[in-house]
Amino acid sequence: MSLSAVDRFLPAVFSGRRWALPPTLRYVFGRILGALLVLLIGAFIVFLTMKAAPGDPSLSALGEQAPPEAIAAFRLQHGLDQPVITQFASWLGQIAHGDFGNSLVVASGRPISNLILSRLPTTAFVGLYALTIAVLSSLVLGTVAAVWRGKMADMVATSIAVLGISMPDFFLAYMLILGLALGLGLFPSYGFVAPGDSLLGALHASFLPALAIAAPMAAVFARTLRAALLEVIRQPYVTTARSFGLSRAFTFLHFIFRNALIPYVTIVGLQVRYVLGGVVVIERIFGIPGIGSLMVDAAFGRDYPLVQACMVTFLAIVLLVNLLVDIACTGLDPRRSR
Repeated sequence: MSLSAVDRFLPAVFSGRRWALPPTLRYVFGRILGALLVLLIGAFIVFLTMKAAPGDPSLSALGEQAPPEAIAAFRLQHGLDQPVITQFASWLGQIAHGDFGNSLVVASGRPISNLILSRLPTTAFVGLYALTIAVLSSLVLGTVAAVWRGKMADMVATSIAVLGISMPDFFLAYMLILGLALGLGLFPSYGFVAPGDSLLGALHASFLPALAIAAPMAAVFARTLRAALLEVIRQPYVTTARSFGLSRAFTFLHFIFRNALIPYVTIVGLQVRYVLGGVVVIERIFGIPGIGSLMVDAAFGRDYPLVQACMVTFLAIVLLVNLLVDIACTGLDPRRSR
């Protein structure tokens, strides 16, 4: 069931006067139902994908030379001998109670929930750091390119955006390490400082990995903002506002920039999945102990429950951010909820 289908379903549920909801609340409630449904379908796909992957977690945990009796006992202990649907139903029931089970290989016997909770703040810090850099730089580049369109400033900003889009994050990471870390010695090339220990130290140590993730996103954000601003500038209501004698700054902020933020905020929310994908690679390059590096270790170790938990966590984060973006866009343009 798609989000639009949920939107059509809700009026029928809340059609009575007693249960009538305001359009905005009905819109938000529909998005929440749609996000939960997508999360359920995504969890099922992740589970089937991991079951279809090559390798046997029992052999990874016990070794290739383990006797058949030990392998059978291991599979029985962890429910690996049950039908796939039964395993999924059991796993889903555990997730509903906040329990992802125990790690089989990477941290044998340790609860996966504890592993993820211990790594999540690190990944969240690097991801938010990268998103902040991408948003701030794109707001400057996109606005400069739109206000001075066709001029040298527009050409420079657009060229920077094209360069950012064309450069993969892992390649940029190695170039930053080579130039700014090993070459100039301005930043560390490996390791992580927790914000709880030193916020300034964390910002300094995480700048290169955050910049490597942020650069391609900033390019996409800047081009989106430039196109949105140029589209809004040509609207009749902008011409009318100028004819009333309003200042250029007031017209830009209240009539142009706010309306251009709607597609911009939408694309920012959609690119969160890129942040998480970049984190998986960048954390390994810079030795950051986050969820991304944990998932890579689990994949190499055939720790399927841990990989599934990391992927479902990433999916939940993406859906949550998209939900918040939808709500933010509703605030910018209330007509979206009607």
